[in-house]
Amino acid sequence: MLKKIGGYSILVVILLGIIYFFLPNYAQKAFLHLTADIDDYEIFENRTIAASNPQPWERSSQYNQYEMGQTFKDELQAYETTAFLVVKDTALFYEKYYLGYDENEISNSFSAAKSIVSLLIGIAIEEGKIESVFQPVSDFLESFQEGEKSKIIIKNLLTMSSGIEWNEAYMSPFSKATDAYYGNDLKKLVAELEVSEDPAQEFAYKSINTQILAEVLQAATGQSISDYATNRLWRKIGAENDALWSLDKAGGMEKAFCCFNSTARDFARIGQLVLNKGKWDGEQVVPAEYIEMATMPARLIRSGELIPHYGYQWWILNYNGKQIPYARGILGQYIFVLRDKNAVVVRLGKSRSKLYTDEHPNDVYTYVEAAYELLK
Repeated sequence: MLKKIGGYSILVVILLGIIYFFLPNYAQKAFLHLTADIDDYEIFENRTIAASNPQPWERSSQYNQYEMGQTFKDELQAYETTAFLVVKDTALFYEKYYLGYDENEISNSFSAAKSIVSLLIGIAIEEGKIESVFQPVSDFLESFQEGEKSKIIIKNLLTMSSGIEWNEAYMSPFSKATDAYYGNDLKKLVAELEVSEDPAQEFAYKSINTQILAEVLQAATGQSISDYATNRLWRKIGAENDALWSLDKAGGMEKAFCCFNSTARDFARIGQLVLNKGKWDGEQVVPAEYIEMATMPARLIRSGELIPHYGYQWWILNYNGKQIPYARGILGQYIFVLRDKNAVVVRLGKSRSKLYTDEHPNDVYTYVEAAYELLK
């Protein structure tokens, strides 16, 4: 009997090996790693976003003097939180780390990177590298110069209304989203895209929209988006640590739809910049008008109803009569901007709720409520 079991086990291993051999490269990687992880920068090539003008956060006189309720603590633990941080009046008000992580540990942002790409678009517009959000993508990318793709403008990408055909299936090893994450030729993926419906018609969240924006930025500025972010954003907001942007291959293209890796303290600077309406130390880093448009509902429709929860690659939470813009990643990476409290909240971790209320994962409400409780 044991010999039979051993024989079956060997046969299964051989079959899996044969299947693995014939899988495309990206599917092989998905098979090996199974699920995305906040430390995936370790398995990818990366480009550095250098910090050269560090401005450490001051600590509030009330730093870590308040504790959140046990219900909130339980929720943080349940979703494998690695960092929870609150900046109030430009000073660290509350800061806790978990699961062996600390203030110098970098973490994948996942789709929160989309909000950073949006800010870079605003900067490029201010510099005249891009005319406006109404400029056609075809002005920058040759593959968009013919057919239905020629109708797409930058705003359509920012608002997730491009009409591009794309399968946003994270769990399938054969989806385009998996190819984008584990594959090694993002530019080829972008060049081969097709349109399934007219742009500006309906909201449809598709990560490839952000990847197209990154190619537009690269063409417009003549730089990689990492180098552009270094010089036009990261150094200007006083980041304390180098960040890493994961690439599709050595010397390749940034995975712009995800994979900006940084610390909780430096992610908070992105929120603070938005809270400051694009200004840092008296310098207008991102146009205030762009920040305003990016963090208000784009007034798109889906299934005949207005969408109140998305702007220019920023989510918008309608909470107790307040509109809270926030960046969001698939494993619970969040940067919240609490304008009424002059505060920024960052939560990093390894999972998030699978239940949604008004298009927002339910744990979003927990973290916002916890922050308001601390800030009372």
